[in-house]
Parts: sequence; C-alpha cells; structure tokens
Amino acid sequence: MVQILAFLCLLGSVLNAVPRNTVPSSEFHLDGDYLLGGLFDIHHVSSPHLHRPEAINCTSHSLILSSYRRFQLMRFAVEEINNSTSLLPNVSIGYILFDQCSDGHSFPSMFNLISVNGVIDPWGKPPKNLIGVIGGNTSPKTMSVAPLLMMNLIPMVIFYGASSSVFSEKKNYPSFLRTLPANKDVIEMFVRILKHFQWHWVAFLYDDNNYGDDGRELFIRKIQDSEICLAYTKGLDHQTDYPRIFRQINTLRVHVIIVFASEWTAEVLVGSAIQQNVTNKVWLAPDAWSLNRKLPKTKGIRDVGTVLGVAAPAMTIPGFSDFVHSAKAAALCENAEQDTFCNRVFNCSGLSAADIIDADPSFSFPVYAAVYSIAHALHNTLQCGAGRCNDKMTVLAELKKSNFTLFNQTIHFDENGDPNYGLYVVIFWNHNGDVQEVGYYEFYPPFHLVINSTEIQWHTNGKVPTSVCSQECPVGYKKKPEGIHRCCFTCEICQNGTFINITEDPYTCVSCTDAEWSAEGSTSCSLRVVEFVPFTDPGAVVIMVAAWVLVGLNLAVSVLFAINFNTPVVRSAGGPMCFLILICLTLSSLSVYFYFGQPTAASCILRFLPFLLFYIVCLACFVVRSFQIVCIFKIAAKLPKLYSWWMKYHGQWLVITVSFAIQALLLLIGYSYDPPKPFNETFWHRDKIVLGCDINLKATSTSVIFLLSLCFLCFIFSYMGKDLPKNYNEAKSITFCLLLFILTWIAFATVYLLYNGTYIQTLNALAIISSLYSFLMWYFIPKCLIIIFQPQRNTQQYFQGLIQSYTKTISQ
Repeated sequence: MVQILAFLCLLGSVLNAVPRNTVPSSEFHLDGDYLLGGLFDIHHVSSPHLHRPEAINCTSHSLILSSYRRFQLMRFAVEEINNSTSLLPNVSIGYILFDQCSDGHSFPSMFNLISVNGVIDPWGKPPKNLIGVIGGNTSPKTMSVAPLLMMNLIPMVIFYGASSSVFSEKKNYPSFLRTLPANKDVIEMFVRILKHFQWHWVAFLYDDNNYGDDGRELFIRKIQDSEICLAYTKGLDHQTDYPRIFRQINTLRVHVIIVFASEWTAEVLVGSAIQQNVTNKVWLAPDAWSLNRKLPKTKGIRDVGTVLGVAAPAMTIPGFSDFVHSAKAAALCENAEQDTFCNRVFNCSGLSAADIIDADPSFSFPVYAAVYSIAHALHNTLQCGAGRCNDKMTVLAELKKSNFTLFNQTIHFDENGDPNYGLYVVIFWNHNGDVQEVGYYEFYPPFHLVINSTEIQWHTNGKVPTSVCSQECPVGYKKKPEGIHRCCFTCEICQNGTFINITEDPYTCVSCTDAEWSAEGSTSCSLRVVEFVPFTDPGAVVIMVAAWVLVGLNLAVSVLFAINFNTPVVRSAGGPMCFLILICLTLSSLSVYFYFGQPTAASCILRFLPFLLFYIVCLACFVVRSFQIVCIFKIAAKLPKLYSWWMKYHGQWLVITVSFAIQALLLLIGYSYDPPKPFNETFWHRDKIVLGCDINLKATSTSVIFLLSLCFLCFIFSYMGKDLPKNYNEAKSITFCLLLFILTWIAFATVYLLYNGTYIQTLNALAIISSLYSFLMWYFIPKCLIIIFQPQRNTQQYFQGLIQSYTKTISQ
C-alpha cells in the first residue's frame, strides 16, 4: 500500500509539471454541475506481460463497435437526464469519458480523472463535482482501477460489465455497485440449462484472468453435488494452443463446451474451431459474447454445431437512434486535436449511424440503468423538489437505497451492491445468422427456467444432442463409478432384496426392510405377505379335532381300565402306571393347539414345553414296563437280588420320578438361557414372511437328547422281550409304538430340511399328535378290545397257562 501511495504522489507531481492544453469540446467531455466518469473499451489491446508501466495510444488498435455503442448510450442517457424537468431540475450532469482499451496500460486516464488541478493527493479530497464512475466492461479492467476508486477518493462506482463475484465483498469494495447480474447468476443459469437438457459431460473454457477464474470456481462449486461432471477445463490467453485443446476435447468425447470468455477471446476460439474442422458441438456463451454480431455470420459457423447463449433481453431505448444520427451529424468524434495521452480520442469517420445502432447491444440496459441510478441518487441527495436542490452530498448512501422504475423494471440493489432485479433470455444462433430468443430465466424467486427446445435448430437433425461419459443405466441398475468422475460408470443390476432409487442415490442398491421384498432389478420394495397357520385352517381344524378325540379316547380308556382295574390285562399293562401314561398323553396333546394362530412369546414356549416335559414321563413308564417284562421272564431267575431290590424300593416309580425331574431341570435351564421366541422367516421366501418360532438348538438340545436316550433305551429293553409269550407280550407292542414314533420324526425331519413353508407348523403338530396316537392305538386300544370283546382272555387262569407254557419252553 505504501508503494502504491508513493507511486501516486510521484506520478501526480509529474502530471502537475506537464503543461495542460485545453481540450476542445468532443464526445469524451461535457461540462456540467456534476461530473460522471466513464470507462469504455472502445479499442482492444492484448496485454502481454510487462516489466514496467507504459502508456498506450488506443486508436492504433482494433475497434470494438459494441463498446462504442455503449459509449454513445451513456452520452444519450446524460443528455436525456439534462433535458428532464422532473429529474434533477436546474442541475446539469457532465461527463469525462476514457477509452480503457487495456487492462494495465490505461492508468493515465484514471489519474487524469481523479486528479485535482493535475495533482493526485491520496490524503486529500476527490474532485468536488465528480459524483461517480461508470465503467469497466470486464472484470479484469475493473480490477485494475477499482482499488484507486475505493481509497476514499471517489464516493461511488457503478460498473455495468464487471460480473466477478469478488466485487460483492464489501470489505474490499465498499462503494462498488453494478447493474448486471454477477457471475454466480450466469453460472446458475448455465447449470440449469445443462440439467434441462441432461448434459452431464462438459468442457469449461475460460479467460485466464480473474473473470474466467471466478466463473470456473463458481461452476465447479455449483456442480459439486450434481450429476454434471467437468470433463475438461482450460484457461485461454493469447498463447493458447487451440488445436491441442480441441484434440483433447474430442478424445474425451465431450459434446458440450462452455466458453466463459470475452467476445474477442470467443472470436479467436470459434475461428480456430472452424479452421480445425471441429464439428457437432454445443457451445454455451455467456452474456459477454452471446449477442456478438460478427460470429453468427462467419463462414463455417454452422459446421461447429449449435450455439446457445444467455443475455439480457433485447430492449429498444426510445430516442437513442435519433441521438446517434444527430451525434454523427455533429462529427465531434472526427476532431483530430483530442487528448491522445489520456485516450480521449476516436476517429469515427468510417462508421455510419446504422453501424453503431446495429452493433452488439450487450450491456446496453446496464449502462443506461447505471447513469439513471446515479441521477436518481443525486436527485434524492440534493432533495430536489419545487424546482430547487440542496447541496448536501451523500450520494453513495442514496445510491444503495435506489428504488425507481425504468422501462417497467424496478431498479434496486442488495446489500452487496448487486442488482436485485431482472431476468436473462436464452438465445440461439439460427441458420440465418441471427440471434433468436428461445427461453428465459428469472434470477430471483421463483427462479423459472423456460426453454422452447422445438425452436432450436439442432445440428443433430432436430434431436437434442447428448453429452455423457457413460450412457444411463437401465431401470433397476446401479452405477459403479470408474475413474475420478462420477459421470463415468458401469452398470450393475440390483440383486433380490434390494432396490435402486436414482433420484436419491443412483450408486447404491438399498436393502429392503425385513417386512419388504424385491425382485432382481427393482426400483422399489413391496410388502411381504405375512403367513401363519390360522385356527380356521382345515389342517389345523383336523389336528385339533384329533387332539380332542385323543383326550376323549384317553378318558374312555381310563374309565374302562378303572372298571377292570384288577383284571390280568390291566395289571399286565402296568396297572396304576397306565393312568399316569394316559394323563401324560393328554397333557402332551396341549402342545398342538399352540402351533396355530399368530405366534407369541407364550405360544412359542408352549409349543414344545408340554410335549417335551410330559412325553418323557410316557417314555419313562414304557422303559420301566420293558425292563420289568424282561426282568420277570429272564432276569428274575438269574438275578434274584436285583429283582428283590427293584420290588422293595419301587424301582419303577423311582425311575419315572428321576426322569421327570431331570427333564424339568434341563428345560428350565435351557429356557432360562434362551427361550423360544417369535421369528419371521424371510430367508426361504423372498415375497412373504412366514411367522414361526425360533429355537436355540444349544438351549434345547440336552432335553431332546435325553428324550431320545430314553426312547432308544426303551426300544432296547422291549426288543429284548420280543420272544416272550405272544398273548402276554407288551414288549412287542411297545417296540412297535416306538418304531412308529421314530419313523414319524424321521419323516418330519426330512420334510423340515426340504420344505420351509407355512405348513411346516401343521406338520410339526401332526408329528406330535401321531406320536401320541402311536402309544394309544398300539398299546392301549388292543387291550381295550380284549377286555370288551375277548373276556375269556382276561382271566387269571389264561395268563397262568401262558406263563407255565413259556417256563417249560425255556427250561427245555
């Protein structure tokens, strides 16, 4: 900062020492009560790297006709205000205009503008009657002069063409305001256009300066969380190798190119594209060159593809054409004695009024609005009313509060000095070389983007071009990224039980919940059908009726055995033990009722507990009966002491009691560790939920093993008595019952391994009821038939005869 101030002081002294000539009246100067500064790049100079400051003669370089049109528009706006009786009455506005043809070579113009009597005093006051500066067609040009105007030298600045977002930072640019949308709004419009046409694979070429860098950073930030990928980006300057850029773009198969650059850079780029035979591209142009009048009529422009752009809507300013004709007639611009040192000269003898009027109208309304904004602010500052004005100067504060209507457009600024109004149109360069409006975008709520695609003459024979790295995946497929760009991917189908929601996350197959299912390649999940065996199911009804019949038969057998309790058949069947077996069979049948209906924690426990607990008693009884049969006929004679001890201590009841106690203890431990609980089976059936009970095999295995052990022990004892007297041999009946029991559960286990449907619960209940019926039908019912239909075989004499006959047989 110290170096800048010292440089300003030194240069101011030099300027003060230079003799000042009187400048004749010209297009660049107009006297008035208050002055406006104006900076217009009427000529363009490429700015090579400099090692020292230089002044430059702008007139020797190429003319920018659109900027000269804006130059004339400012002069017209000032004249219009001076002729107004309602705005600034009795106050005249003058101007001092400069040709800012270069980013870094036009400082003499600025120093001349901010000097007082040829002297620049950084600590002094600015020129009293200089109320603002209008200018800066580009961000780089604005960046070069804005710091000089922000050091409390100039009270306010209105820039009509500087769109870089850096100027919105009020800490660095406190008096900066502008009348065109900032870069962020133009980039937002570009992104919406890309999304509208689903162009996801784009290149971004930009001016290698703060304007282009700002646009590139905003674009990258804006597409960060979108489907748009930046395939290629490159800064452009006077040394750019355009053929290499186009080769790289073609290699990447990019079909949409955003050119965020000035009009002279765009002219060079597009000209190179035509020369390099670049074809079938979509070019997106910002407002800096979208209304260029030269390029749409360039030979070969149709071969490069389709050019779309964004721009301020075309607006006819009444009276401007007449002003240009009158200014041309006055021939002020042909004065050869103008100030060339400060670039306040332009020989327009080669231009007609029509050339100026028909030039590129870009930024016309922003220039017009900038002049009127300062005029309205000055009007409010001077408190002009009743034909007179005060002399109190607070123009900047009033400018920030601007709120007036211009051509049905309300002009006002936000807290950053950016315009809080307006819309841009979407334009298309048609085959006639004209600019055609095909849509619009509102910068402020509700942010509508409207594009009539049918009016665009696409280079792809009427079809909207595509620009993607990878083609979109079919429905039901997820994207698997390849490389660093999310737009480049392969497609993988979503498996069963998952789905893809491309609106939320096209890269992940989301798992369905346990209550849902989906087929392969699904985009949503469907609710699973919940299945269980209800009490009304025919199979359930049959089994429950069979259980009630079992209870009835047990009761009938118990009554019959009670009536004939002292008969040999009942005594040989087990006597009192028969009633215990029948009671336990009845209690075991309770399990089958809990296999139907929706499972609960209680029903899951009661499915297994009654059967495992009471069926063990039945098996223990038959173990005792089998052992007693073998003992009586085979062991009593050989081991009389064992038989005596067995009879003395009621060994049969001791075995039954111990077996029941062991099983009860095992079930208590197992159920305490992990009791059976409701379980939703979803593995075997993708489209439904089978409600069942989950059993911890570790927790219940000991009780099941104990039951099987008693079963095989009983089978061994009963098999040992297979050759006992035929009519007195309960061992054979027991063996057959156990055989049926074993075969039943083997069959159930086989089905359980092969079938996992809803009716596995019914089959489990059927296996239980079959196990109970095997003992009832093949052990008790035959004895009931003897008691009822063959009473002669139910006598003491008959049984003694059988025993004597068997004793004789084994003694021989």
